Amino acid sequence: MYFMNTNGKQHRAILQRIARRVMLERGLLPDFSVEALAELARIQAPATMDGEQVRDLRDFLWASIDNDDSLDLDQLTVAEAMPGDKVKILVGVADVDSIVKKGSAIDDHARHNTTSVYTAAMIFPMLPENLSTNLTSLNFNEDRLAIVIEMVIGAGGSLMDSDIYRARVRNHAKLAYNSVAAWLEGHGIVPEAVAAVNGLEENLRLQDKAAQGMKNLRHANGALSFETVEARPVFDGDEIRDLEVEKKNRAKDIIEDFMIGANGVTARYLSSKKFPSIRRVVRTPKRWERIVELADEHGSKLPNEPDSKALEEFLAKEKAANPVGFPDLSLAVIKLMGAGEYIAELPGDTVPGHFGLAVRDYTHSTAPNRRYTDLITQRLLKAAIEGNSLPYGNDEIEALAKHCTEEEDSANKVERLVRKSAAAMLLEHRIGEQFDAIVTGAAKKGTWARLLIIPVEGRVVRGFEGLDVGNSIRVQLTFVDVERGYIDFKRVE
Repeated sequence: MYFMNTNGKQHRAILQRIARRVMLERGLLPDFSVEALAELARIQAPATMDGEQVRDLRDFLWASIDNDDSLDLDQLTVAEAMPGDKVKILVGVADVDSIVKKGSAIDDHARHNTTSVYTAAMIFPMLPENLSTNLTSLNFNEDRLAIVIEMVIGAGGSLMDSDIYRARVRNHAKLAYNSVAAWLEGHGIVPEAVAAVNGLEENLRLQDKAAQGMKNLRHANGALSFETVEARPVFDGDEIRDLEVEKKNRAKDIIEDFMIGANGVTARYLSSKKFPSIRRVVRTPKRWERIVELADEHGSKLPNEPDSKALEEFLAKEKAANPVGFPDLSLAVIKLMGAGEYIAELPGDTVPGHFGLAVRDYTHSTAPNRRYTDLITQRLLKAAIEGNSLPYGNDEIEALAKHCTEEEDSANKVERLVRKSAAAMLLEHRIGEQFDAIVTGAAKKGTWARLLIIPVEGRVVRGFEGLDVGNSIRVQLTFVDVERGYIDFKRVE
């Protein structure tokens, strides 16, 4: 806990109003159209389908692991031990396309926004909540259609074999990251929902073992070890009480590593079928020379040309040496790498890979309730599985990749501004105080810094000359504007 705030304002209502305003300013739709709501009213039940093409896997020990308050459940996981220390991992992804058809009014809304927008005060879902948290969600004890990505993982974490097919699944346990992680890491009891399902405890330990192997192999190949400070406001009723930092843990690792694996399998599957795909790429770092300088300041040498393995070795060394300060170094490197983007890969093309994950084949496929790229990928997958014609032409795929990049950026800016408005509310009474900070952005449009003891970022409006990303400085809070999410600092010696 960082600080308390008791100024008595209706914070949630103010932030909701700000969020709606900024959504509209960014060209995003905060509400569903009359046509979309009329379509929604006609959808009464989840999609069902029988036949040889749909396997019945409802008896498998499927479980979801997500945030404590997540209701839009996109994926389930389960493991199966195989000879030779191999493990078969199954990732079941909600078959959203079975209800949300291309060209429908609901799909038009999803296509416009391209993502759910998660602000501090309210969520603007990409799909109506009766779908994303009910009829297309992989809810506990409900039969649902899914796309299953199957991966056989070797003892060293490598992918030995894979397959993709349609299936019926059933979620046998709705689990939360923190309680599962506490148990796996040895400082918590077995979650009640795990203990209630015979065999699930052993299955989750098998999943954890496979995920750790996959993670270790990725990092040996140059995947980068980032650990940033992501703070979200904590409400007491309608008042912001605090900022809470979300941390990585073993349960999050399971989902992260399985999703990275599943997204790679999906990308290669579409390529093998001569289908286009939308890839998620992070190009080589835009400011590698500054990353080299940062390493030098920490007593390490990096090559002059971008090298993910060398960078990962530096990050791992710094994490071990200074775990408390590592998130600040992580944030600096992330800012210097540049943003990810969506790119269409057409048959015969070769697009850049994902520098941060050290993988070439990477799409987004595992969150179709929350991201439109994943719904596009799902439609392509289903057509490839069933031998049907392409649901999208090449020109349309290229236009959608560009559009999804732009709208994801808009959504991120909405989320960031509302977070800053929430932080400004908490800092209103601290004008004039001084704080230690790290520079997180330095460009012609301005210089930004994040406070170390309070996870809040603001603009350095005075004394910013000569500062660069990663510099440690001391600042004084000079001004806040809740409506615009402004937090201003001046540098002090």
